[in-house]
Amino acid sequence: MLLNLHVKNLALIEEIDVYFDKGLNILTGETGAGKSIILGSINLALGSKIAKDMVRDEAKDALVELLFQIENAQQIEKIKELDIPIEEDGQVLLSRKLVSGKTITKVNGKNIPLAHLKELAELLIDIHGQHEHQSLLHRKKHLEVLDEFGKEELTLLKQQLQNEYRQYISLRKEIAELTLDEEQRLRELDFLTFEIQEIKEASIKVGEDIQLEEEYKKMKNGKKITGGITQIYKITGYDAAGSVGESIGRAIREFSSIVHYDEKLADMNSILVDVESLLNDLNRTMSDYINELDFSQEYFVKVEDRLDVLNKLKAKYGRTLEDVIQYQEEKEVRLNQLIEYESFMKKQQEELQKQEQTVAKVSNNISKTRKKYSVTLCEEIKKILIDLNFQEVEFEMEFQRLDDYTANGYDEAGFLISTNPSEPMKPLGQIVSGGELSRIMLAIKTLLADKDAIETLIFDEVDVGISGRTAQKVSEKMAHIAKSHQVICITHLPQIAAMADVHYAIEKHSDATIGTTTAIRKLDEEEIIQELARILGGAKITDKVMDSAKEMKMLAKKFLQHSTKKTHYPKKY
Repeated sequence: MLLNLHVKNLALIEEIDVYFDKGLNILTGETGAGKSIILGSINLALGSKIAKDMVRDEAKDALVELLFQIENAQQIEKIKELDIPIEEDGQVLLSRKLVSGKTITKVNGKNIPLAHLKELAELLIDIHGQHEHQSLLHRKKHLEVLDEFGKEELTLLKQQLQNEYRQYISLRKEIAELTLDEEQRLRELDFLTFEIQEIKEASIKVGEDIQLEEEYKKMKNGKKITGGITQIYKITGYDAAGSVGESIGRAIREFSSIVHYDEKLADMNSILVDVESLLNDLNRTMSDYINELDFSQEYFVKVEDRLDVLNKLKAKYGRTLEDVIQYQEEKEVRLNQLIEYESFMKKQQEELQKQEQTVAKVSNNISKTRKKYSVTLCEEIKKILIDLNFQEVEFEMEFQRLDDYTANGYDEAGFLISTNPSEPMKPLGQIVSGGELSRIMLAIKTLLADKDAIETLIFDEVDVGISGRTAQKVSEKMAHIAKSHQVICITHLPQIAAMADVHYAIEKHSDATIGTTTAIRKLDEEEIIQELARILGGAKITDKVMDSAKEMKMLAKKFLQHSTKKTHYPKKY
């Protein structure tokens, strides 16, 4: 559940801290007081775009934070799968900070990408606004509702279909790419034969290009190497006057005449003898190397020509000789396909047909499962709609089959409704008003609430187009959802506000120093009655209006007391 909302330097908000509670949290306020800013702040923390003009003071940083308490083990595991740290006490702190036009997003102190934040948001909170109930006008949304209702069976089936459909599409694409007329087939056949023959004639050996490159480099620079190594040999040898070898020999002879006078001289003499030995080894190695540098021009040309062949093959067929050999093997497979083209394509078509049958079978299972769940879904929605003051309502779902398969099956489905006994069933979008749409979406939310692991639900404009008895029914349904979920609701209706477990007032203040600001505060019992009276009475609040407000709150309390509360909330916050 959502424990705390902290907002700083955003729009009309200088700084606010709101501590929410379990059950039904109601937010009310005058038009223009800033109710939309509160909801907007929550949306910003959950990943919505932050406009620069929303920052109250550009000289300061803007900040929105949400603190959640997570008790559901399944939710905790899903959060960990996103590689998002979670505290041992189950608390998750979402933070979005706007600094110099840049947004810094953190969860429990760790920077995370915006995509991960949005995935996390889907696990923590469900925001229902006017945009969402308008989405019921689109048939695609209806199928999503059904699939969510039947997800216990449908999830695995849909995953299976996605895997099978992916293979089906891959085969179709492959066959489309491989389909050739006779002229194309013969042209590709000739070209592949030429390429394969060119590689075969080269008789490639893996690693020979590296070996030849070393030899070529050595031979190409042979003259320079020979001159240099010969000069070094002379300098370190014994033949030239003043050479290293000759000088060390003379030094050793000098040592031999004095070494018996001091034991320390013997150690130095031994070192010098070792140096002479190493120098002899070096000279023998250089002598052998000079002899090996003797190569023929004919062999140099042969190496150069071979390297030219190998490099041309690599330029055409792959970065390395291994790539060239692999290319040859792949083209030999393709060559055999073209030689046996008719039988190969027949086999591919048979494979495609087999895969299509698999897709059809899984799609059929999904469709049957959907139709089974649609009956229960529509019956349950109808019951709730009757509770929400749809007196004579019929609610069904119709299915149509798409022309082709999709990763979601072949179903196209839509809700049908009749709100009067004399009216035939018609598509939902053709006959319902805005107020009816909001109640239908509320019915769906109520029905899905017990199936949903998301603890916190936010309702905005759920009261669009309703009043009187209908508003009372909606308030009772909201209270029902709040038995098992934390509900945060922004409302203009006293019937809904009266059902609050916790009531907050959103107020606008003007100050000569800091300007206009929005604040939010938790109301006590007396203030709740005054706020209900304000909503009921408008500009002038009479004693009768106050009495009506008290009676409305009393009746709401009685309703809540008679409702069996089964909450899934932790005992302490």
